[in-house]
Amino acid sequence: MHRRAFMKTFAFVAVSILALGTGVSMPQAKAQTLLVDRTLAERAVSEPTRGMTMAQVQARYGAPQSKLEPRGGQKRQWPTINRWEYPNFIVYFEKSKVIDVVLVKASPTEVGPAPAVR
Repeated sequence: MHRRAFMKTFAFVAVSILALGTGVSMPQAKAQTLLVDRTLAERAVSEPTRGMTMAQVQARYGAPQSKLEPRGGQKRQWPTINRWEYPNFIVYFEKSKVIDVVLVKASPTEVGPAPAVR
């Protein structure tokens, strides 16, 4: 039993050394900008807050670029979720109140949320 654990550890170390010696490298994260990093850096930019109504969002940020098709609402326990797209974020409404805001990617190399399902 003890010998088996030693062999597994030895094999892992050997493969790691071979990978380093052959020039196999891990992908570099320098080329990517994380959405969370940009979000923290740009906190001065305002976005809708939870609890705002559709009318308040439209009065403050203008008409959305598009209003995506509502989802849910088939049963009473499933509220209708509306999604409005703006240039920098997508606003999610439950009935007529903001429940979440998701920022969109600023560039193709930024790692962040997947695009909205249409």
